[in-house]
Amino acid sequence: MEWAIIVFVLIVLLLVISGIKVVPQAKAYVIERFGAYHETWGTGLHFKIPVIDKIAKIVSLKEQVVDFAPQPVITKDNVTMQIDTVVFYQITDSKLYAYGVESPIMAIENLTATTLRNIIGEMELDHTLTSRDTINAKIRSILDEATDPWGIKINRVELKNIKPPAEIQDAMEKQMKAERQRREAILRAEGEKASNILVAQGKKESQILEAEAEKQAAILKAEAEKQAAILKAEAEKEAILRINEAQAESIRLINEADPKEAYLLLKKLEAAEKMAEGQATKIVIPSELQGIVGLVNTITEAK
Repeated sequence: MEWAIIVFVLIVLLLVISGIKVVPQAKAYVIERFGAYHETWGTGLHFKIPVIDKIAKIVSLKEQVVDFAPQPVITKDNVTMQIDTVVFYQITDSKLYAYGVESPIMAIENLTATTLRNIIGEMELDHTLTSRDTINAKIRSILDEATDPWGIKINRVELKNIKPPAEIQDAMEKQMKAERQRREAILRAEGEKASNILVAQGKKESQILEAEAEKQAAILKAEAEKQAAILKAEAEKEAILRINEAQAESIRLINEADPKEAYLLLKKLEAAEKMAEGQATKIVIPSELQGIVGLVNTITEAK
C-alpha cells in the first residue's frame, strides 16, 4: 500500500513539474484547453494543467525572411521573365497566426506570385527593369493588407532577381555597350575640346607675356638711351664750361701780367695758324699780322 502511495505521489509530482513552463524571449505559446483556444502565453513562467491544457503552437515573434523560388511572369509587351522575391514578415497576433490559415508561408508565397503577375502584367519590359521600388511597394501593400487576418505583418518585399529571356538580355547588353561607347566618344571629344582650349589659352598667354616682355625691354632700352644722351650732354656741357673757364682764366692771367706787344702778336699768329688748319677757304688776317705773315713766308721759301 505504501508503495502505491509513493508511486502516486511521484506521478503527481512529475505531472506538476511537467506542467511548469518557461516561455523564452521573443516566443509565444498558444494554449488550448479541451481542444479549444484558451490563451496565449508571453515571456515568463507559466503553469499548464496536465491533460487538460495543451500547447497548440509555439510562435516566434522575431522578424523572419522567406526566399521564394523564381516565378514566370509576362509583361504588357508579352515578354516572359523569371522573378524571385524575398519577403520579410513578422507575426503580430499568435492566435490569428495559429488559426487563421492552414499553411501561412505557402499562402504568402502563392499570394506573392499572383500579385507579382498582376503588377508586371500592367507594365512593359523597360518600365519593369527600372521600377523595382514601385513594384516592391505595391506588393508589400497588397500582401500586408491580405495577411492581416492571419496575424502577419509584411515589413518589406524585395525583387531579388529579374531574368529576361536570353535573346532580350543579349540585346540589352549590346544596347548598353553601344551606350557606353557613345558616352566614351562624347567624353573623348569633350576632353579634346578642353585640351585644345587650354592649348589656345596657353599660346595666347605666352604671346601676351612675350609682348609684355618686348614692351618692357623697349621701355628699358629707351630709358637707357635717354639716360645716356642726358649724361653725354651733361658731359659736353661740363667740358665746354671747363674750356671756357680755362680760357677766361688764361685771359685774366694774361691781362694781369700786362703782356708786351710782341707776345700779343705771337698769340694772334698762333690763332691764325689754327684757323689755317680748318676747312675754311678764306682766311682774314688782321693788318698788324700781315707783315709778320709775309716775313714767315719769306723765311719758309728760303728754306
